[in-house]
Order: sequence, then structure tokens, then C-alpha cells
Amino acid sequence: MTRLLVECTHVFRNPRVNSGIQRVVRNVINQLPPSAGGVECMPVVLLKGKLYRVTRLAPLDSPLSNAIVTFGERVERLAHRFGQLYHRLDRRCRTKLTQRALYVGYRLSAFALFGLALRLVERVNRYQLPQRCEPLQHRPGDHLVLLDSSWHSDFFQHAEQLKHEGVGIIAVIYDLIPLTHPHFYETRLVQVFSEWFDWITRTADGYVAISATVRDQLREEVQRRIGPKQAEKRWFDYFHLGSELDLRSIKAIVEPRLERLFTTPEPVFLMVSTIEPRKNHEYLMDAFDRAWAAGSSARLCIVGSIGWKCDALLTRVRTHPEYNRRLFMFNDLSDTSLEHAYAHASALVFPSYVEGFGLPLVEAMQRGLPAMGSDIAVFREIGGEFMAYFDLQDPQRLADLVTGFELSGQFPANREVTDWQWIGWREASLQLVERTAGHVLQAPAVPAKSPASNPTPEVHRPGAVVRFGR
Repeated sequence: MTRLLVECTHVFRNPRVNSGIQRVVRNVINQLPPSAGGVECMPVVLLKGKLYRVTRLAPLDSPLSNAIVTFGERVERLAHRFGQLYHRLDRRCRTKLTQRALYVGYRLSAFALFGLALRLVERVNRYQLPQRCEPLQHRPGDHLVLLDSSWHSDFFQHAEQLKHEGVGIIAVIYDLIPLTHPHFYETRLVQVFSEWFDWITRTADGYVAISATVRDQLREEVQRRIGPKQAEKRWFDYFHLGSELDLRSIKAIVEPRLERLFTTPEPVFLMVSTIEPRKNHEYLMDAFDRAWAAGSSARLCIVGSIGWKCDALLTRVRTHPEYNRRLFMFNDLSDTSLEHAYAHASALVFPSYVEGFGLPLVEAMQRGLPAMGSDIAVFREIGGEFMAYFDLQDPQRLADLVTGFELSGQFPANREVTDWQWIGWREASLQLVERTAGHVLQAPAVPAKSPASNPTPEVHRPGAVVRFGR
């Protein structure tokens, strides 16, 4: 039976991270059906050159072990970067003597800096791994679905070896924003993502995007990089994301300061996202400054972890005369508190420049919270006539929507959000594997190749920690 091996390595190793991609991976894996569309489905991880089937995605209930593992993950990432630096320097060496000296220095330094710490972590992992996963032998005809943010990882050589032995490679693509809008990220993040995308363009047999908008962008980019004839040999599809907040708990307490925010009658407009440039919080602040100047009593609640390139924005928020009066910010809300905010806010506002999907939109609208969003293609795909849209060229457009809704009580969309429906994570996971299975079963089997006749080429492979927000 054909098998889909759905990869979740980064979330397995970092189970407490809860930004957008990690939320997607965790929910898809937790709702993964045992089979769909005539293929068997199972979650897997690639660790130190070995393939494992995941039996427990959540961490063990051992604070000390988990703290050691978290420390070890950081050490491993530093060690991997150190190794990359060594290989770059090695390629520049002109003589065997300098190469040898560099190698000896690298080995001694690596042992001194990382050796003892990694041995400690290895001992903890030997205890933890059997309780969370079990070794898995791949078969020719299997297909590895790279669901997780694999630019974080260093298993590319292993993935290439699997393909060499008859395993298909399928990439889940969340967006192309680091390629299309690199100015929103640090240079290093753009470089790592670009290297990863070069690798996945050469390696993958098919691609599944998280929206039709991204699928179409992806097809164009792959065609541009490898040409239409080669691109035709790949397949392109998409699935949509779910909407439940899986980490909420009835035992958890709502953040008291957030709870107090909703005890007065003034409307609250909610913004949910990582705080980073492409989310366009500056536009949001400009719009609400105009609304407040016009006499609005609306309040703005910004929810999201602190990202990158946002120091000026954070200073603007924290020194604003309306801070903690009509302007509020929460950087570490639990899912329970976020659920409370969705349930009690007046509307969601989402002025992002560019998105692959827009998870907060479906989270809000599925709960009956109307949404105002920037007029971009993927928001139109998701919200249709149920959302209100504004032009990013003029903050007054959003200010007018806010004050108009406040005064009239009529949300400025063509259709009522109560008539809008969306899928949950179970349906999203099923949609992913069913659409993938349809393509896999139609494609001819990839034969395993003899190592002697076609060795795996030595190429530069990406692999550094890069975080892209919700």
C-alpha cells in the first residue's frame, strides 16, 4: 500500500512553539487520518539521519528533561551553523596544509564548544525518543510530505538519499514572501529561505500550497527557475487551513487585563499576528490615530508575539498617549485568552501587506467575528463577500470603516459573517492527504536507483533556524 509519510520534525523538536506554521503542523498531525484516498498516512520525523514514526507529538511531562532538550536544540543549531562556517572556509583553502589545519581547529573547537552539551542531550533523547516515536523503515513507493518548516532543518542529505532509494518528495508551501518581499526580513533569513527553495525546486515531485493564490504564485516561480518543460513534470495543488484553537483549556485563566478590556461598552477592534513589518501595524496605528482624532471611542487591541524589525513600532505603541486607555497590546496570550478575545471583540482588523493564507481571519470569522482586511488576493479567496476590504495606500480608508461601523452598527460587508462557513482542522488534514494521494496514485512509480550507478551529488544544502510568523 502506498504510504504518505507526513514530516513534522521541527514541531516534534520544538513542541511549545505556537506561531502560524507550528499551529498548522500540530493540528494537521493531530487530525491526520490513518488512511485516505487509497493510501496509508503516518506522521514521521527525520532525526540524525534516521526515519521515525511519531507516536506522541506532545512533549513528555518532565520539566527537567524538556528543559535539557530545549537547551540541546539550541546547541545543535549553533553547532550546525558552526559546521556551515567551517565548510565555507574549507572551500576557500588553497593548500592541503591549510585545509588540514582548519579541520583540526574545527574539530577541537566543536568538541570544546558543543561536545559535552550534546552528549548530555543525547542521553536524555535516548530516554525520551522511545516514548514519542519508533524507528520506521522506508519503502520504495513511499512519499515524504514535508509539512513542517523544513528550512529549519539539516536533514536535506537524508531526504535526498530517500529519494534516491525510491521515495517521492512532496513540499507543502506556506508562502513565497521571503522571495517576493525580502525587505520584510533580515538578510540572513532571506538567504536561508532562498537556498531552501532552490533545493526544494530541484528535489520535490509535487507541491501543495495553503491557498490557491500561493499555488498559482508557486507554479509561476518554479517555471521561472527550471523552465516550463521541467515544471510540467511536477504537480501543483492546494488545501485550506482549519480554524480551531487546539491549545485552549477550560482550566486556564483568561489574562485579567484582557478580560477587563471587554467589560466596558466601547467597541474593541482586534489585530492578531506576529509583530513584524509585513503585518503593517504602522498603517493600523495611523488609521486609528485618525479615527480617534475624529472622535471615535473605539479601542484597538494588538495581540501577537514580538518578531523582528519592530523596535520603532513597539516604542510607538508603548509611548502612545492612548496606551492602556484606548490602545492595548498583549505579546504572550494563551489560546484560552485568545479565544476570549475573539468571542468578545467587535471586529478583526488585518492590514497585512502580503499573506500566504491569513489564519486569524478564519479563526475570527468562524466564531462569528466580522473581519476587515487589506484588499489582497488571498483575503478575497478566503473572505469573499463576507469581509470588508480597505486600500493600503490610504489609512483613512480603514479609519472610515471603523468609525462608520461604530456609528451605524452595520458591518460594511456585502454579506453577513453568520452565513460564512469554513472547515475545521480534521477537514483540512483530510483535504491535504486526499489531494496529495490523488496526485501520487496518478504519477508513475519512481524506481530506486543503484548507489553505484547514480550517486547522490554533493551540493550546498540549506539548514538554519528561521522563524516566519503567524
